[in-house]
Amino acid sequence: MTAGNLFCGFVALTKIVEADLAKGYDDIRTALLFILLACIFDLLDGRVARMGGVESPFGREFDSLADVVSFGVAPAFLVHRIVLRDVFATHPEYGWFISSIYLLCGAFRLARFNCLAAMAGGGGGKEFLGFPIPAAAGLVSSLTLLMIHINEKEFATGKLSYALPVVLILLSIMMVSSVKYPTFKSLDLRSTRTFTRTILGAIFIGSIVILREKILYFVLPVLFTVYLIYGFIRPRMSRKIIQEIEEEDEDGAQPPTL
Repeated sequence: MTAGNLFCGFVALTKIVEADLAKGYDDIRTALLFILLACIFDLLDGRVARMGGVESPFGREFDSLADVVSFGVAPAFLVHRIVLRDVFATHPEYGWFISSIYLLCGAFRLARFNCLAAMAGGGGGKEFLGFPIPAAAGLVSSLTLLMIHINEKEFATGKLSYALPVVLILLSIMMVSSVKYPTFKSLDLRSTRTFTRTILGAIFIGSIVILREKILYFVLPVLFTVYLIYGFIRPRMSRKIIQEIEEEDEDGAQPPTL
C-alpha cells in the first residue's frame, strides 16, 4: 500500500512535467487523480498494518518518505506549474518560495508526527497534531480538479486560480499548527454491528461512481474542507458535550441513603 502511494506520487509528478497547458489540462487532470489515489493508498496502509498486527517503525518511516513525495512535492509542484509560474513570470523566485513553504511545512509536520509516535511507543494516538498532509494534498488536488472542471478554457487567465496559492499557504500554517484532528483509527472495518451504515456507505460510494461527472468534483472538496474546519469547532463541541453530561449528572444526582 505504501509503495502504491509512492508510485502514484511519482506518476503525478511525471504527468505534471509532461503537461502542455497550451493543449489542455488532460495531463494535469490525470496527475490530480493520481494524487487522490495516493490518498486512498495512504488511508489503507495503516489500517492493513493494524489489522494484520504488523505495525513497525520501518513502516512509519517508509510511509512518511512516500508522503513527502505524493503529498508534499507533487501538490507544491502542481500549483507552481499551473499558477505561480505564470503569475511570477518576471520574478520566478517568488513562485518557488511560496511552493517551498508548503513542502517544508509538510516535511516538518511528518517529522514531528514520527517523533511524537516514537515517544508514545506506538502509532501516534487517536489524534493528529496539525492538519494531516494527505488531507492537505487531497484538498488542493480536489479543489484544483473542481476549478478545471468548472472553467477549463479560462483557468489559466481567470482570477479563480489565484485562490490555490492562498489555500497552499493556509494549509502550510495548519499543518504546523497545534490544532488537533481525529485519526479515525477507532473505526473498525471488521465490525459486524454496522450493517445499516455499511449499506448506506455502499449506496453513497456507488452514487459517486455512477454520477462522478456531477458529484465527484463537488463532494471531495467539501469533505476535505469540512475536515479542515472540524479541527476548529471540535474543541467547542467537546466542551459542550462534557458540560451537558455534567449538568445531567447534577440534575439526576440522588442524596445518599442510610
